[in-house]
Amino acid sequence: MDLSTDYMGLRISSPIVPSASPLSRKLDSVKRLEDAGAGAITLYSLFEEQIRFDNAELAYFLERGTDNFAESLTYFPETATTYHFSADAYLEHLAKVKKAVAVPVIASLNGSSLGGWIDCARKMEQAGADAIEVNLYFVPTDPKVLGTTIEQLYLDVLKAVRGSVKIPVAMKLGPWFSSMSAMAAKLDKAGARGLVLFNRFYQPVIDIEALEVLPKLELSRPEESRLPIRWIAILHGQVKASLALTTGIHSAEDVVRGLTAGASVVNVCSLLLKDGPGRIADLTRGLAGWMKEHDYDSVESMCGIMSQKSCLHPEAFERANYMKTLGSFQESRPAPH
Repeated sequence: MDLSTDYMGLRISSPIVPSASPLSRKLDSVKRLEDAGAGAITLYSLFEEQIRFDNAELAYFLERGTDNFAESLTYFPETATTYHFSADAYLEHLAKVKKAVAVPVIASLNGSSLGGWIDCARKMEQAGADAIEVNLYFVPTDPKVLGTTIEQLYLDVLKAVRGSVKIPVAMKLGPWFSSMSAMAAKLDKAGARGLVLFNRFYQPVIDIEALEVLPKLELSRPEESRLPIRWIAILHGQVKASLALTTGIHSAEDVVRGLTAGASVVNVCSLLLKDGPGRIADLTRGLAGWMKEHDYDSVESMCGIMSQKSCLHPEAFERANYMKTLGSFQESRPAPH
């Protein structure tokens, strides 16, 4: 049974790929992910803010006291061994991971604007990354900023990263574009080799006693996979870019749904954070069992069989299913006493 798949031109042994998460911060955890059967490793994200902070901090030390006297030269930072960038630490870890595992390694670059931080993409390639996943976490709060401006930002960042590297680049997206199909087509045309659907934007909570806005991390739930699976089914065959499913993957059945909708790979995060890297093996066995039961000898032969273009009733992905779902609701009645 062939579980291999093509993702952004990379031939990987399994469609199950761990998402960017703290699990990839330590080398032993990365090896456990590979041993459990991960088809590739997506490293935790390097954030734009980290890179900008490093640059600002370096500028401070380089300029401090230079207008005072010649001895100010002693204020300069010494070598990289004593003045360590967080970006450098990421690149060093990336290089170590690449040497330690046989599967492809995907670096993750997370930002919200167009700027010099994108130059790190080239350094990621030099450190050994087989591909780069660009994650734009951007919340447009200015009412004067139009949707077209936001879309152009995504395209500009993609073009800037693509222009600096030769390895494949994937764009990790949120679901809130006014026309997801049109945006996917634009990114595809601009050179995205992969589209990762969908990003989870973590929502803060308001502490009504302390009157503070607090961060709150909640792991995904299985039902959250429905939205990205629906859009993967719609986009399959419309774009050349590989499609990656992410968010809400907690069982082998979720993996099968994603692949039959048209995903080349299925990214897993919350399940692994909760139960550990070994759950990849459980997902793999469940996928292989389903394939055997339904007479599929390869992942590629089942990819997209339930996409909109292949489905017997393609309207199920559009308004017809919406009306049918609402019409199927049955009001619950209290049991008689």
